[in-house]
Amino acid sequence: MPPYLVPAPPAVAEHTSFTMAEAEFANLRNDLLAPPLLGADHAVTEAEIRVRGTEVMRLLFEGWCNVRAAANPIREVTESDDVHRTHHRDAGRDVESFFGTVKVNRERVGARGVEALVPGDALLNLARDRFTFGVRQRVVEEAVRGSFEAAVKAIGTSAGADVAKRQAEELVVRASVDFDSFYEENSRDIGEPLPAKMLLVLTADGKGVVMRHDSLRDATRKAAETAKPKLESRLSKGEKANRKRMTTVAAIYFVEPNPRTAATILGEAGAEPAALRPKPTRKRLFASLKKTPREVIGEAFEEAERRDPEHRHRWVALVDGNKTQILEIREAAEEARVGVTLVLDLIHVTEYLWKAAWEFHKEGHPAVEKWIAKYLRMILDGKASTVAAAIRRSATANKLEKRTNIDKAAKYFLNKKDLMRYDEYLRDGLPIGTGVIEGACRYLVKDRMDITGARWGLDGAEAVLLLRSLAVSEDLERYWPFHRAREFERNHRSRYAEEEDEWLTTRAA
Repeated sequence: MPPYLVPAPPAVAEHTSFTMAEAEFANLRNDLLAPPLLGADHAVTEAEIRVRGTEVMRLLFEGWCNVRAAANPIREVTESDDVHRTHHRDAGRDVESFFGTVKVNRERVGARGVEALVPGDALLNLARDRFTFGVRQRVVEEAVRGSFEAAVKAIGTSAGADVAKRQAEELVVRASVDFDSFYEENSRDIGEPLPAKMLLVLTADGKGVVMRHDSLRDATRKAAETAKPKLESRLSKGEKANRKRMTTVAAIYFVEPNPRTAATILGEAGAEPAALRPKPTRKRLFASLKKTPREVIGEAFEEAERRDPEHRHRWVALVDGNKTQILEIREAAEEARVGVTLVLDLIHVTEYLWKAAWEFHKEGHPAVEKWIAKYLRMILDGKASTVAAAIRRSATANKLEKRTNIDKAAKYFLNKKDLMRYDEYLRDGLPIGTGVIEGACRYLVKDRMDITGARWGLDGAEAVLLLRSLAVSEDLERYWPFHRAREFERNHRSRYAEEEDEWLTTRAA
C-alpha cells in the first residue's frame, strides 16, 4: 500500500518514452537472435541484456513519470500561506532513478514575489534532491553493510543510477531523520502475547567510534588538544589517542527461563548436561552517538513498557558493573514503576577472579584452574562475600607483597554482592551473561564503524547506526513506507492549503 493516496488520473496520451522503450526492446530482441550475440557465450549476452534492458526500464519509468505528472493539469493552486498562484510555465527536471537519469516534464505554478509550487512533483512524491526513493533505499542497504565507497561501487555495477560518495553520505543522513518518530508513532507489531513466564530482558553497553576532531565530545576534544605524547610516532603505554566518541547500545528481548545449576555451568562430573540455550525473540536494538546513555536506556524502558504495559513478565537487566549504568537503569525502572532484577555479568566477575589468581600463582601454573573453579563455584552458589574474605585472608596468610588485583577483586565482589545472587538467578532460569549486547556492539557498531581508516562525522555516524539498528531489529522494511509518507508531508502536503485536498490527499500507510 502506498504511503499516500492521490486521485486516479484520467486517461492521457502515452509519452514518447513508451514508444522509445518499445523500439529499444524490439532492437534488443532482434539482436539476441542474430550474430554476433547468437554465437556469444552466456556472460557476454547476460551483460548486453543487463545494460540494454536497464535502458528499456529507464524509458518505461520516464514515460510513466511524465504521464503521471500530466494526469492532473492544475492551473491554479493555493499554498499554505494562502497566496493564490495562477501563473504557470512548463519546467523539466532530471531525476536519478534506479534505472538511470530520467527527464520529468511538469508545470511550475507561481505568483509575483513568491516561490512557485510544482503540483506534478507532489503527485509523484519526488524529493527536493534528484534521487528517487528506490535509489535512496538501495544506497542505505549497501551503506549499512559496508563502506560508502563500496556502496557507490555496488550501485554503479548493478544499477543505472549515478551516485557519488558524498551524495551517498547525504542520502543516508536524510533517510534516518524519521527514526524516532517511527517508533513513537508506530507501536511495534509483536504478534500474540507471550506466556507470562517469558523473561523481558534489558541490557546496555558502550562502544567507541573513531571520530573526526570536530565531532568529539567536549571533554574528549579538550583532552586531545592538551595531550602531550612522549613520542611523536606512536603512543606510549597508558596514553590515549582521545579520538573516540562512545556509542551507547541497548537491547531488549524476550527469552524463556532456563533453570540450571552451578555444577552444569562448570561442567562438573556427574552434573546434568547443559540444555540448549533458549534463543532471544522479538529483539530490538538501540544505538546512538548523539544521545546520552540515560536517553538510550530510557528509550529501551519505553519500548519494554509498550511490550508489557501490565508488567506480566519478570523484567531482568544485565549489567557489566559500571556504576553509572546501574544507576541509570535503576532510575529508569523507578520512573516506569516496575521492579527489575539486576544481574551482574558472570564473565566480568570471572575476569576479576583470573587477575587475582595470577597473584597467587605463576603465569601458566596448572593449579590456577582448580583455584578458579573453587571460587567460581562459591560465587555461583551465592557466596560472593565469602569469596572476597577468603582471597584476602589467603593473601595475608601467604604474605603476598603484590596483591593489588586481589584487593580489587575482593572490593568488587563486596560492592556488587547484591547483583551476584547467582544461586537465585540459576534457580529461576535467568540469563547471567551479557553475550547478546556484546555481540550487538560487535556487529552493530564495530563491524561497520571500525572499517580501516574510517573517521566519522557525527551526523553520518549517527545515521548509519540508526539505520543499522532498524535493519538488525527487522524494522527497516516497515520504516520505508513511513519515511516516504513523512517526506511527502514535509516536501509537498505542508506547502498546500487544506482546500487543495480535493486533488491531493494523504493517508498513513
